[in-house]
Amino acid sequence: MNNKTYILTIAGLDPSSGAGITSDIKTFEAHGLYGVSVCTAVTVQNDINFKDCIWINESVVIKQIQTLFERFTIDVVKIGIIESWQVLSNVVDTLLQLNPNIKIILDPIMQASSGFDFHTNSDFETFNSVLDKCYFIIPNYDEIQNLLPNKSISETIEFISEKTNIYLKGGHRADKKGWDEIYHSGIVQINFRPGVHNIHEKHGSGCVIAAALASNFAKQMELEDACRLAKQYTEQFLNSNNSLLGTHNYKYL
Repeated sequence: MNNKTYILTIAGLDPSSGAGITSDIKTFEAHGLYGVSVCTAVTVQNDINFKDCIWINESVVIKQIQTLFERFTIDVVKIGIIESWQVLSNVVDTLLQLNPNIKIILDPIMQASSGFDFHTNSDFETFNSVLDKCYFIIPNYDEIQNLLPNKSISETIEFISEKTNIYLKGGHRADKKGWDEIYHSGIVQINFRPGVHNIHEKHGSGCVIAAALASNFAKQMELEDACRLAKQYTEQFLNSNNSLLGTHNYKYL
């Protein structure tokens, strides 16, 4: 057991396995890691329709986390959908109590692609405190506009980058589609252009890039290399076939 590198996903269960914890586990495994998971919600969906979300009680989520840490050394965690910013804050505090040096990669999913709302950011104070405790936040263009709706995207980026690192996914942007932006160390901005000309869209691609980024940090890669390789992995996943459900390349690394 000690020869394995463990990594944790805290997210919802997607029955189609295109997104959520099962998608994250596949991504972790493709990177040579052993993924463990904590379920925050059971969703009723397939690759094209999202019908319902049943939240797991916060105490059960916390107990899952604590039980895993009794057995495994976990230095990186990827977090997806969680019921509210307050529950997220409690989860983050639990993680830091169990491992003060853990790297938290937050994928702030507030709405399903079908339009289903998980929650809104109406708790600025809690949101603000969570940012200080994360290593990376990885929103897309729709999500970053909803994080601080009273600010412009550039103002939101400036605000968040003073607190944590940002990987801004470019798949939803109107201009320069597929161009990702990295903001780190408070002062550095990097643009990653698409590495391929044509993309086959995939259900859960946002989960995949966040899980790939977390995987690279678990493998102790430097920050910019971790971001660049996460984008490359995700592009390969997007073009793995023509359907909405991608295939993970277990010979990628």
